[in-house]
Amino acid sequence: MTDKRVFTAVGCTLFSMIGMILQAGCLSPVSLTRAVIAYDDAITESQSKQLLVNIARAQHHQPIHFTGVSNIAATFDFRFTAGATPALTGDASRTILPVIGGSVAENPTISIAPIEGEEFTQRLLTPFHEAKLTLLLRQGIDIDLLLRLMAKEVRMSHGDGAIAYRNNPSDKASYEMFRRVVLHLSAIQDHNSLYVEPLNVERSWTIPAESVTAEGFKSLEQEYHVSYHAKDKTFTLRKQVEGGTFITNYDPNLLSQDERAHLQHENEQGLSHDVTFDIRPGYYGGDWPLRGDIRLRSFNAMLNFLGLSIAEEPEYHVEKDTRTPEVAENPVKTMDLLVLSSAPSELDLAMKSHGNYYAVNTTGPQARWNREAFKLLSQLFQMTVTEVPRAGVPSITIAK
Repeated sequence: MTDKRVFTAVGCTLFSMIGMILQAGCLSPVSLTRAVIAYDDAITESQSKQLLVNIARAQHHQPIHFTGVSNIAATFDFRFTAGATPALTGDASRTILPVIGGSVAENPTISIAPIEGEEFTQRLLTPFHEAKLTLLLRQGIDIDLLLRLMAKEVRMSHGDGAIAYRNNPSDKASYEMFRRVVLHLSAIQDHNSLYVEPLNVERSWTIPAESVTAEGFKSLEQEYHVSYHAKDKTFTLRKQVEGGTFITNYDPNLLSQDERAHLQHENEQGLSHDVTFDIRPGYYGGDWPLRGDIRLRSFNAMLNFLGLSIAEEPEYHVEKDTRTPEVAENPVKTMDLLVLSSAPSELDLAMKSHGNYYAVNTTGPQARWNREAFKLLSQLFQMTVTEVPRAGVPSITIAK
């Protein structure tokens, strides 16, 4: 009977050890998942707080500064030991007892690098390219919110030239016209009648026939429509190419080839951070025809705009033009930022700077708008990323 009990005890012990080993096998991916999520949360929170701190710096006319996490290399050491030993005293000495141990060691190395030099110029001081604005518009972001953050001014075409209307509350006449223009575009977008499309234009080239070999002719036929002119012994090559992006209240690809070529020619005269808009009569929103360019600004200029809007240059309500259809939203502020003397408990994110707590107002009727504004600001910061770190930039490595 005693031997039977000992055998049973040994069997139970072995089953327990096997169960612990299987459980230890599950420990590695669970711990790894938790670590990855923890790092992700930490980096996201760090970036959000840096944005708030730099808005505070902009409010106090101080230089902005960002530090980027360039690399995280974490090593995980999972160890598990198991064995068995007889009990030390008494009748139980015939019983086999398990000896089980385990450990998890984490050794992360995090490299951070300040954004400075050429990278600072490219990421923070260079105006956004038009392609980034159109990319965001195609994601369904409200054009009113997007332009109030990204646009420096709108340049309206008139008979004797163009007039610039700045997105600056201190310039009352310019600011109100700017707001009315973007509200008009927003109303068209709310009706699903706003087009943000590149022009498909036909380009043609003429080359001497004798300059083309038989092999070269076959290659040209694969990419171009080729026409031969016997009179002057030339080939004309034609190809549909994608031109600049336009914001319109009509489908620009329904225009004739000549109209598209003319619009593309005008678009090419502008800068890479200009976006052309053309609102025509006869389509939704055409009661107020508009034509001109939206000039984009840099990320640094966005932070300055938000910082100064807290107190020095506050935004104010601007009513839409009487010719503009109804709009879904028209908040007073692009982003409602709170400056508090004590730490707020009901707000998602706050950062202490310059003796106060800076936070995005995520309560009240405009809570959704403010959340979207801060999310968009974070996305725009990510869209400035070039390469971190760059050669010659000092970095700090933190080893735990």
